[in-house]
Amino acid sequence: MRVDIWIFAVPDYAANLLTVIPARNEAATVGEIVRRVRAAVGGDVLVVNDASDDETYARAQQAGATVLDLPLRLGAWGAAQTGLRYARRNRYAVALTLDADGQHHPEELPRLVTAWLASGANVAIGTFPQRLSKAKRLAARYFHLITGIGVQDFTSGLRVYDRRAIRALAAREASLLDYQDLGVLMLLRSHGLKLAEVPTPMSQRRNGASRVFSSWPTVLRYMLHTTVLCFAQIGASRAGARA
Repeated sequence: MRVDIWIFAVPDYAANLLTVIPARNEAATVGEIVRRVRAAVGGDVLVVNDASDDETYARAQQAGATVLDLPLRLGAWGAAQTGLRYARRNRYAVALTLDADGQHHPEELPRLVTAWLASGANVAIGTFPQRLSKAKRLAARYFHLITGIGVQDFTSGLRVYDRRAIRALAAREASLLDYQDLGVLMLLRSHGLKLAEVPTPMSQRRNGASRVFSSWPTVLRYMLHTTVLCFAQIGASRAGARA
């Protein structure tokens, strides 16, 4: 879908949309991703350079993105939240997020936004269940049981946020989260926001590997940590409801 067709379809959003791309040491791919995003959806593109050691900053800037250069590494969620705070500060109505490593296809963004608009949700998450590892499938089923959140690829960074979601995730309480995962989704739900999951084609990442699902010991540590977080948020929500 070309930019002009997409703008015609959703005129209220195209002129007030920011695409946020967190990036750490993604010099090999970030320039291409920025160019493809600009061709697919237009709007403004923000790369949050998470204290990279390579040419990520220069490649992103050369491709036409605005670049925020973090002096300290914040991690994927910290960088994404920095972008969402930028979106709120500059009054964008919609924020898209996607990874800089090539696994998310910028050409799918118009379809993701169209599905999000049709769903009536505050947040849409692009997912590709076929690529999920056995560990991630197990984790998704387990966390669905204890939280009621049925998103299969709950760590996917391919997302659309409306203004209410941007405001919720730019808040200080969201800074306490470590990952862009269930903690973020539970926080959104605690604000009464609706989530939608949109099946979206993806590729294997070109560089690096998942920090969370790279080995079973890492998966078990992550699940323990996230379980504690889930029960803490559930307890806080119940206490707030009784107050």
